[in-house]
Amino acid sequence: MSEEFRADLVVVGAGVAGLTAALVAARRGLSVAVLTKGKAWENSGHEQSTATFYAQGGIAVVEPDNPEDSVALHLADTLAAGAGLTDAESSEPILADGFDAVTQLVDWGAQFDLDADGRFRRTREGGHSVRRIIHAGGDATGARVQQALATAVAKAPVRVLHHACATQVLIDDGRAVGLEYADDSGRHIVRARAVLIATGGLGHLYSATTNPSGSTGDGIALALRAGACVADLEFVQFHPTMLYVPGARGRRTLVSEAVRGEGGVLVDVNGDSVTAGVHPMGDLAPRDVVARAVTAAMARTGQPHVWLDISAIDNFEERFPTVTAGVRASGLDLTGNRLPVVPGAHYLCGGVVVDGGGRTNVPGLLAAGEVARTGLHGANRLASNSLLEGLVMGRAVARTAEELGAGELGAGDSTAEGSTTDQGATWAAASPAELPAYDRTALQDAMSSSVALDRSAEGLDRLAQLLEAAPMRKLDSVADAEDANLTLTARAVIAAARIREESRGCHYRADFPETSTVAESYMFVLADQAFVEVDADVIRAGHFAPDSLRK
Repeated sequence: MSEEFRADLVVVGAGVAGLTAALVAARRGLSVAVLTKGKAWENSGHEQSTATFYAQGGIAVVEPDNPEDSVALHLADTLAAGAGLTDAESSEPILADGFDAVTQLVDWGAQFDLDADGRFRRTREGGHSVRRIIHAGGDATGARVQQALATAVAKAPVRVLHHACATQVLIDDGRAVGLEYADDSGRHIVRARAVLIATGGLGHLYSATTNPSGSTGDGIALALRAGACVADLEFVQFHPTMLYVPGARGRRTLVSEAVRGEGGVLVDVNGDSVTAGVHPMGDLAPRDVVARAVTAAMARTGQPHVWLDISAIDNFEERFPTVTAGVRASGLDLTGNRLPVVPGAHYLCGGVVVDGGGRTNVPGLLAAGEVARTGLHGANRLASNSLLEGLVMGRAVARTAEELGAGELGAGDSTAEGSTTDQGATWAAASPAELPAYDRTALQDAMSSSVALDRSAEGLDRLAQLLEAAPMRKLDSVADAEDANLTLTARAVIAAARIREESRGCHYRADFPETSTVAESYMFVLADQAFVEVDADVIRAGHFAPDSLRK
């Protein structure tokens, strides 16, 4: 028998967006459950389960009384980085709510680095006109944020299910009414008025990434199978400075952009500047520009990396303890004041299409954080806007969940919380017993070769055909479910990359190197296992129109 219980809000994911939503919703009187594939906070020294923990840079936020900055200037920088696809109308409220969201985070226990006057210390990162990035513990901002949120959740009336893998969003009459999940004891059901997907990104589509091992595109796959619309999936941001370790796969150490903000300089193996003449902002240009400059320097010199010269930074180990620890854990050291770096898969700029309240086109289904596409990031995310978005949208979806609390839950509403039922077992059995799943290593290598920084129709078409013929696999383990999610998410990224016959932001097509004069987002739904383009003009949260499918 499967366990079945009820909640007003069930959250999939325990990063900044998911835990913020859980805390705010619980304070508003909602019953809340959080599912995480790992643990919300891991003290053992093992790899953490959320990308939030590994966010080194900080939070981009405007202080109301800062005469050198403004929300308007922050929006201008965000629009410039977004390469024509950032939605100003939806982005401005997110940026404007940033300071209040950070203030609430401090109330929950987060401690940021302060100057002698007790004000937030700030640094500057790529694409920002001014120093507006607040940080904690030097380069340990994400870790401090994750710890504060997880500690607050542990004290709140929130049910946290560790080592639980979401396997299916339950749909009744076109509405999300709950979630199926699996753990070591079997498959279970949580029925809820609101389902929030806050699973993070898809870095493990690639052979090397800054993301933790659980970033396998689960949220994109769950949303697509539930009927949700996705957009801008082709824009996968590669961080310019991931630590280079010969032969390493999986998660690698991120070398924060703040290192360059504090004086670090990118040079090739000959000591020449990597970004000279490339962009007016030099090493602090938007990430797609710098990543491409690094790749060009590697090709020009025939070397597998470039160097990040840190000799101008005083007390590097004190200012950047997380980078220092990662360097040493990788078997390298700081001798010579140079770090070998390469671009690495880092952040998904697109995702599940949502409105300002985190609503998708599927009633009852919400999304927030990296997995969601709010319109803030456009074709290229501005540095340190991600933690900001997670905080703000976590608060927003909690308010939306409260509004949904008055709605109908769906069939079987009389089941008592925490009970076990035959009905629950029946629902569990209805989830797919097998799904298409490609070999993970082969998929990662193929994506790294054909769908990374340089793309072309030949490589995209070849890989699309391979994945469409992926063999069916029984879902006997979390790894099997992840491989199925990776396969579906990879197909979606490829479909988006194939249709965008131009180069823009994070997306570069070698066969279409120019940028179109018309900036347009492409939106898709999954229909009969095929990706069908949707007319963006008729997508409205909760009001998806069938006639919007482009035949």
